[in-house]
Amino acid sequence: MIVALDFSTLEEIKQCLEPLEGRIRYVKVGMELSYAEGPAIVHYLKERGLKVFLDLKVHDIPNTARGAMKSLARLGADMVNVHAAGGVAMMEAAREGLEQGTAAGSPRPILIGVTMLTSTSLKTMNEQIALPGTVEDVVVHYAMMTKQAGLDGVVASPLEVPMIKKAAGESFLTVTPGIRPLGSDKGDQTRITTPEQAIRLGSDYLVIGRAITAAKDPAATWESIVSAVEADRL
Repeated sequence: MIVALDFSTLEEIKQCLEPLEGRIRYVKVGMELSYAEGPAIVHYLKERGLKVFLDLKVHDIPNTARGAMKSLARLGADMVNVHAAGGVAMMEAAREGLEQGTAAGSPRPILIGVTMLTSTSLKTMNEQIALPGTVEDVVVHYAMMTKQAGLDGVVASPLEVPMIKKAAGESFLTVTPGIRPLGSDKGDQTRITTPEQAIRLGSDYLVIGRAITAAKDPAATWESIVSAVEADRL
C-alpha cells in the first residue's frame, strides 16, 4: 500500500508521518507537495527509509519528456510516471531518459503510464476530452501503448485491473488510486473500490490518501485496512 501525502508543507508531512512511523513503507509525492518543497522532499523521505512514488505525470513532447525523466532519475525516487495520452514515442523517450539518468549499478525507477484519472467519468471522457467509447476500452488501449513503449505498468482504477492484466499480462504492474475503505467519503473520485476489492481484482499497488492521512487516528485506520485486507486473503 502506498500512502498519498497530499500536503503542501514539510511540517504537515512530519505531523502526518509521526503516528505512522514504523507502519508504512511507501509514500506518494504529488504535484502539490513537489512544487511546494522541491526535490528536497524526496531526499527527506528517502532518509526516513521510505520508498517514494513521485507522481508528476510528465506529459510533453518526447525530447522534453526524456530530459525531465533524466533529471527525475537523479532524485532517487522508486517510481515515476507519465501520461499515456502523450503517445508511444513520448513514453519511449521518457523511459530512455530515465535509463540515462539512473546511476550505474542502481536499479531504474519503476516507470508507469497514467491511463484515465479515477476522477474521470464516462460523460467527461466522451463530451469534454472528446474520446469515444467506454472508459474501459480507452484504459486498455492506453495500457497496451504503455507496454509497447517498454514501461513497467499503468495507473488505473482497480475496476479496470482484470481487463488490463488479461490484455497486457499478469506481470504488467497496476497501480491503483481510487481506494476507499468501507464507509469513507469518496471525495472527487468516481471509479473506486475498497482495499479488499482492489486486491481481489489483482491490483499490485494500492494508493490510499485522505482516508488515512485525514483520519482522526491515522495509525488505527492503517491497521484496520491492513487487517481487513489480510482477513480477506484467508
